[in-house]
Amino acid sequence: MTTPRPTTTLWRPTGPAELALVRESQWRVWPPRLPEQPVFYPVLNEDYAIRIARDWNVKHDGAGFVTRFEVDAGFLRRYPVRQAGGSTILELWVPAEELDEFNAHIVGTIEVVHEFRPADLNIG
Repeated sequence: MTTPRPTTTLWRPTGPAELALVRESQWRVWPPRLPEQPVFYPVLNEDYAIRIARDWNVKHDGAGFVTRFEVDAGFLRRYPVRQAGGSTILELWVPAEELDEFNAHIVGTIEVVHEFRPADLNIG
């Protein structure tokens, strides 16, 4: 009997266009970065992901989604945790050229855990 490898839960706030590409992958991988996106940054806590999806993605993309997924914990050690603000504003910065390898270490599928639209926020 094999023991499952340890995983780390990550969250990713995203807009509808990126989410559509994740759906096309059968919820298995993140799409390649655009030229103006040199870094893929999943976040380490759900609250931070909610704030980005609700406060940024809705305003800029018309909707915001929070996804949750598991990644091989041993693989993630190569990426230092970055504090992008307060003590709970924590991200991993994955260079775009390493995203295929990162995707290969996702365990299971990517799932949507929250959805925000302008009507939910009493805007526009």
